[in-house]
Amino acid sequence: MALNRRSFLRYASLAAAGNAAGLHPFGALNGMAESATDYKALVCVFMYGGNDSNNTLVPYNTSNNGSNGYNAYANIRSNLAIPEGDLLPLGSSVDGNYGLHPSLSKIQTLFNENRLAMVANVGTLVNPLTRAEYEANNIALPTNLFSHPDQQLEWQNAEQSAVTNVGWAGRIADLMASTYNPTAEIPLITSVFGDTVFCNGAKSSPVSVSPGNLAGGKCSEGAACASRQATAQEILTLESGQKLVRADNTVTKSAYKYMSILSEAVQSVAPLKTQFPANSGLAAQLQQIAEIMKVNKALGVTRQIFFAGLGNFDTHANQLPLQAALLSQLGPAMGAFYQATEELSLEDQVTTFTMSDFNRAMQPNSNSGSDHAWGGHHMVMGGAVKGGKIYGTYPTLVLAGPNDSGANGRWIPTHSTSQYAATLATWFGVPTDSLNNIFPSLANFGSNNMGFI
Repeated sequence: MALNRRSFLRYASLAAAGNAAGLHPFGALNGMAESATDYKALVCVFMYGGNDSNNTLVPYNTSNNGSNGYNAYANIRSNLAIPEGDLLPLGSSVDGNYGLHPSLSKIQTLFNENRLAMVANVGTLVNPLTRAEYEANNIALPTNLFSHPDQQLEWQNAEQSAVTNVGWAGRIADLMASTYNPTAEIPLITSVFGDTVFCNGAKSSPVSVSPGNLAGGKCSEGAACASRQATAQEILTLESGQKLVRADNTVTKSAYKYMSILSEAVQSVAPLKTQFPANSGLAAQLQQIAEIMKVNKALGVTRQIFFAGLGNFDTHANQLPLQAALLSQLGPAMGAFYQATEELSLEDQVTTFTMSDFNRAMQPNSNSGSDHAWGGHHMVMGGAVKGGKIYGTYPTLVLAGPNDSGANGRWIPTHSTSQYAATLATWFGVPTDSLNNIFPSLANFGSNNMGFI
């Protein structure tokens, strides 16, 4: 049973008043915190700045002297090469030919337990593309390749153009919210990393929350805080006569409402037992997402999409220590989050995936770093994932080779972001006949499902 707004406020007032009989306030909410059997959630972890996935998923076989062996990798990577002995080998399902960055031990475990898959050489594309076609410049390309802001937006909007301000998650919400969440107390999409195109729909809006501070806003004025917040909300009800101001006030009032609902709901249930890493921004974001998932039934949602972020992966210099520090956040945070979904008995109903601006050039620059590139490797995690495998096509590690867009290892993607996202969307419940509307370039590719879930 979904919790309607009137019932929710009733429970909230009970919690505020306390219970003289000693009954636990929000007892009904605690009962409804059990997960709906048809619940599904997608969780995006965006690695801002362009993660060097050449050092995330690495050939692991010195006896392989071919173009995809460790020696080929080390010869090109030079001072950025991770020693083979430091790599974390992946299981027998990939014939021991690949290893992970040494900071990703939690990811290694999840992969080898078939709970996580790697997806190789994915990137923004309008059409399938070969090196010859790229050099001939007679095939449409995504706009402003190798540009941070453009490629971030194009990963998020699946339009291959940065001018579109509606994201592919937002288009899913436009399509599915009324069907799957008809009595929901909150929007289908929640961001724990601020405003982002990924979450924006044409007719739907996300809720954006601050991890650990669901009620929203900070105040240092003690007892005066409550009255100041009440005054701020009252001001929003005043009629300004200006259309844009009224629209902005409506959005702000909705934000207050959603944050209040989320705060009350999460506080009504026992805290998670799963321990998330301390002093990690990403871990705090994923913990907040897990806490919201715990009360999905109380909130009246059977479909949710979440957005989290981590940066800065723009490693033009001193890449080895910088990337190691960032991946040392990513791996433990994702590992703890998977454990939390197991605690909630949601591991089969939650799929977590990574996105990033782009990969980085295989050939190092002169500052012990790497420059902007194109196709890269990503992670997909969850009980429904066909884990322990590498999907897509690992690039041929030859400068100016068949997968290089130039001469320094900027790999032309062999699968598009639209194919990657459509695979996730299909699992989420998007009908096949709606995929081309959500992903406008998808029809240009031979397959809309990469098979990893």
